Amino acid sequence: METKWTKADIVNEIAQKTKMRNDDVQLIVEEFMKIINRALTKGQNVYLRGFGTFYLKKRAQKIARNVKANTPVVVPEHYIPAYKPSKLVAEKVKKLKVTSSSSKK
Repeated sequence: METKWTKADIVNEIAQKTKMRNDDVQLIVEEFMKIINRALTKGQNVYLRGFGTFYLKKRAQKIARNVKANTPVVVPEHYIPAYKPSKLVAEKVKKLKVTSSSSKK
């Protein structure tokens, strides 16, 4: 099983299936990613039916430690981008057979 797909892999796959030029598909994929990025940076969720939701997850303020100086550091409350798969995607992933090589990154 392929463990990692790059943007180039996705572009090639779409170009091959749609018979479009790689340059055109590259532009579409990059624009798609920009739209998701722009929505998240405005605090908006992006819901893609049958795929999932990109959303912001709030992280509470916490005390961390600067390991070099061994001093406490306050990490302020902040948001991180997150993804929640649709039920369809989650069910398909759940059915995957676990192999020893699939647990490696």
